Amino acid sequence: MTRDEFIAENIGLVHACARRFSGRGIEYDDLYQAGCMGLVKAVDHFEPERGLCFSTYAVPVILGEIRRLFRDGGAVKVSRGLKELSVKAARCSSEFTAQNGRPPRVSELAELLGVSEEEAAMALGAGQPPVSLTESEEEGGGQKSVVVEAPEESITDRLALHQAVASLEQQDRALITARYFQHKTQNQTAAELGMTQVQVSRREKKILQMLRGLLL
Repeated sequence: MTRDEFIAENIGLVHACARRFSGRGIEYDDLYQAGCMGLVKAVDHFEPERGLCFSTYAVPVILGEIRRLFRDGGAVKVSRGLKELSVKAARCSSEFTAQNGRPPRVSELAELLGVSEEEAAMALGAGQPPVSLTESEEEGGGQKSVVVEAPEESITDRLALHQAVASLEQQDRALITARYFQHKTQNQTAAELGMTQVQVSRREKKILQMLRGLLL
């Protein structure tokens, strides 16, 4: 699965997080854009070898970017220096891809630019134009970019998420664990829980609505 395909596969996490902040003075499209920035950052920094499920890692990062939007007064600001660095990042990325047949990892790009991994990720994201991240979602695409979330917000949100999941009924908790913490498909989850794929799909939507209510 390519990077863009993986982003599209997990775009539902952005919608789930953005809806938590609807009606609080910032347009949904702006919330969604900030959430997409968090998702791209999570994808670029996720290390599966550490044994953490992607959704567990990504949700706090996405929420951190959305909260940053409120702190910044509803606008995502890109400095002139970052714009200049993004030009260099794009050029280095293109050269690396041409030589190696794949895009550089954030750590590799940071070494080429002589900056930190966070600065490299932000520079690469700042130069990205708006793109469609998915064709199957009802609410359109977003913009690729990367910023760093506040660590204390990540801890708080992660605890809230786990507490909400723990409050579910046993079968509902097993369904969500399989789908979002073990990254199993709906068919795999259905076989494990003795349900049909359609039943898993319908129940999953209801559970996600319940979790959003608990996390608001």
